[in-house]
Amino acid sequence: MLDTAFWATVAGILVLLMLSAFFSGSETALTAASRSKLRAQADKGSRAAETALKVTEDSERMIGAILLGNNVVNILAAALATALLTRLFGDSGVALATLGMTTLVLVFGEVLPKTYAISNPEAVALRVSPLIRALILVFAPVVSVVRRLVRLMLGLFGVRTDPDSHILAFRDEIAGAIALGHSEGAVEKEDRDRLLATLDLSDRTVEEVMRHRSEIEMIDIDSGPDRIVRQILASPHSRLPLYKGNVENILGVIHAKDLLRELDRVLRGEGGRPGRLGDLDVLKVARKPYFVPETTPLDEQMREFLRRRSHFALVVDEYGALRGLITLEDILEEIVGEITDEFDIDAEHPLKRLETGEVLVDGAMTIRDLNRAMDWTLPDDEANTIAGLVIHEAQMIPAEGQVFSFHGFRFEVAQKRENRITKLRIRPL
Repeated sequence: MLDTAFWATVAGILVLLMLSAFFSGSETALTAASRSKLRAQADKGSRAAETALKVTEDSERMIGAILLGNNVVNILAAALATALLTRLFGDSGVALATLGMTTLVLVFGEVLPKTYAISNPEAVALRVSPLIRALILVFAPVVSVVRRLVRLMLGLFGVRTDPDSHILAFRDEIAGAIALGHSEGAVEKEDRDRLLATLDLSDRTVEEVMRHRSEIEMIDIDSGPDRIVRQILASPHSRLPLYKGNVENILGVIHAKDLLRELDRVLRGEGGRPGRLGDLDVLKVARKPYFVPETTPLDEQMREFLRRRSHFALVVDEYGALRGLITLEDILEEIVGEITDEFDIDAEHPLKRLETGEVLVDGAMTIRDLNRAMDWTLPDDEANTIAGLVIHEAQMIPAEGQVFSFHGFRFEVAQKRENRITKLRIRPL
């Protein structure tokens, strides 16, 4: 019974189990390997990393080739084992072959190689990628037929597949990794907030972070040089818009340094004769106003600020009406949080924790800032500020003292000025 054919069959089964382990480990390594790490190694001159990147570019074709090879060797190994054990034990050999091959394939063909591959996917991917690339070329005709057949069958159920799309966008993968790192304690909350805010710049618009026109400090050009100088010196801002007659009629933007230089020139006079403050022409040193649409993405606006070497822009709507203003600092604050200087040091913080467990919030505080500060998840799709969210959900302008409950939180209107909600008490339900 134990002749040459017996031992050849046993050797064939062992070889097929090794091939099964190779295919299983390769699949795990190539799908789990980080393309960013492979790209970094390829940039350093690693040809194996370049091959791994090429192999993983078309994941559907790669998986198809590996699964085809894996199924062929597993089925062939099971067939050989059945023939061998049937020869030795008769009809009971089928059951023994099923039990034995299931155990061997599960342990040595699946769990063991996959566990090894997942422990260091990049290193394994570098070693197996040349062989897998050759396998893909060999199996390409069969895999192509299988792909078309699968898409045809999916199409019958109304499912459309895009061969050029990935299951997750690369940016979403980064965001998910950052969030997972924070939940596991590897990434601090502040670092998570900054990284996610940087990724979100392209999805957010100028309208969401701008200072509303009702909060803009502006200068009437007709108020006279003396009053204009006093207003600029008293202002915490270095740049102020100039208007004439109507606030929509903006003539320029005055910078405090430009004004001081011109004031020094006027007062020193010419030919040793000092001038007068009344001779100051503010409009002469005002800079041309820079207008941007309210729908401009933040990342694009930041690049434009850097390109123009400007920090200040006025925001207009589709009709050209003034909506507000935005500065480079406003965009940076979306990434790093509130930035204060010596003029902001006494400013009231928009959020205050109370002993009752509630949070006293400025109505003008953005929902995004509150979520970031408190680690909440209030929606900001329909409103930008906390006051706007309450008005949207209540479908009315609430009175002072009114209480609302939505999105798992209790909102109480603590203070109101005219039609504006200025203070809110909020606590989770």
